[in-house]
Amino acid sequence: MKVEVKLFARARDLVGAPQVTLELPEPGSVRDLRSALAADFPQLSPLVPNLLIAVNSEYVSDSDSLADGAEIACFPPVSGG
Repeated sequence: MKVEVKLFARARDLVGAPQVTLELPEPGSVRDLRSALAADFPQLSPLVPNLLIAVNSEYVSDSDSLADGAEIACFPPVSGG
């Protein structure tokens, strides 16, 4: 299945685009999404394990499933003081 993933902050900067399309197996999981991001965009590899991932505006865990048409967003962890 194909999914559209919105990228924010450092993830967007590293990829050079606000959104990417990924091909995932069906049924796809958030774990599959992480693997595809690291494989398709090696520059994201250091961030991938710590990305916060939201599906349809709710944060999800790696074992959660993904559905066609889901709105997916990836946020790097926030730092600062």
